Amino acid sequence: MISDKFRRELRSQAKLWEAEGLIDTSFYQQLADRYQFNTLETASRNRFLTILISLGSILLAIGVITFVAANWQVWPREARVAMLLSLFATVNLVGFYLWRIPPSRSKNSHPDMPPTKGRNKLLGEGLLLLGALILGANMALMAQMFHIGGSSYGLFLAWGIGVLGMAYSLRLTSLGVLSALLVSLGYWLAVLDWSSKVEFSWLEVLVRQMPIAASIMFIPLAYWCRSRAIFALGAIVLIFSLQVSIAQGLNPSWGAAIFCALPPALLWGYDDAMWPNIDSRVFQATARSLALVFLAGLFYFLSFHWLWQDSPTPSQIPLDWSVLANVTVLGALMVFEWLHLGRLELRRPKRKGVDLTTGAIAILIVITALIPFYHLNFSPLPQLATFLFNVLLFLLAVGLIREGLALGNRQTFWGGMVLITLQIISRLFEYNTELLLKSFVFVLCGIGVIAAGLWFERHFATIKDE
Repeated sequence: MISDKFRRELRSQAKLWEAEGLIDTSFYQQLADRYQFNTLETASRNRFLTILISLGSILLAIGVITFVAANWQVWPREARVAMLLSLFATVNLVGFYLWRIPPSRSKNSHPDMPPTKGRNKLLGEGLLLLGALILGANMALMAQMFHIGGSSYGLFLAWGIGVLGMAYSLRLTSLGVLSALLVSLGYWLAVLDWSSKVEFSWLEVLVRQMPIAASIMFIPLAYWCRSRAIFALGAIVLIFSLQVSIAQGLNPSWGAAIFCALPPALLWGYDDAMWPNIDSRVFQATARSLALVFLAGLFYFLSFHWLWQDSPTPSQIPLDWSVLANVTVLGALMVFEWLHLGRLELRRPKRKGVDLTTGAIAILIVITALIPFYHLNFSPLPQLATFLFNVLLFLLAVGLIREGLALGNRQTFWGGMVLITLQIISRLFEYNTELLLKSFVFVLCGIGVIAAGLWFERHFATIKDE
């Protein structure tokens, strides 16, 4: 899909080419028709309207809920039920009618160009989002009227699944994002609610099998809507629930290695092309970015010496078969991913060389798993483990800086700079140092960041000129 940034740059360059006489007016007009230069301002305005309509829908839902709450006790139960169902049906029907108005597209436009959304379609999408919010209010109020007990996390999970059904049926990214947020909030509330012991039900099964459930619920929807936001949120829910599942149900002596290694290996090995009928790598970059964020956070947390000072105490946790199912299924998927990467590496032409970045990440993941495994099972190594994770954090930061320089990517470069600066400052405050030394290091880091930024921008400009 062609981005608006590319279209703006192409329009700017095309105007320059026309002014310099490299292309004539007719060719410029062909480019304008093919890439729809005239819709660039309309696309920006539509995005602004989308934000306003979404915000207005939320405020309108809050206003309706407040009005209903003010008169709730006065109306009979039959009237309340009829009003809730009528409001939900009306908002969704009107929203669906406006949303299904076909978008406009020029007959000479590029096939990869997204169709332009009209105001009616945006308004319809806002009403559908409002209908999804009303669904949650209806569920809560219906449960209250008919005295149906339940937990708060159960409400959010059921609400999220309902919105997920709407997202699948309408293929709407906004509803998919809302569903992912609701399900993640419900799962977080379930994790915090340690004291509650519910009977065996579909809700308990969903909470225990959330890693598998999240992958089934959100990853196909991300492809269906071609939305990186849904994919990223679904991956975050999957990884977070997997971490919680491992921490609660596996023995720390060997569960710590899985805790550290499985999530980044699962994310970095992800490749869209391993699925049938998918040729383009739409979400591989997003998954690998999440893997780098996970490794950076893990290395930074494990680089503090106090975490390794206490000698490990052996503890036995009863094996939870639901946790074992999560680890087995996602572990098998991880193995399949890396075998797929290995097959792609074998097919790679020799002139293109070897993918050193994937090899380096694999080595980092293996070392990350071996250190806590050896520390918890054989011999404590607090000083060595602290030193090694500081080295891993430094190597990851240097690798990000190198990739940022090679690709001219600001985010990658500054991610590495932030990691190095954070590591220096953290070690400075972690150990007893003089105040004068701390001030000197802060000044040195500030000068280094400014110099690195200026040098990178100059280097980036040189890459763009080439």
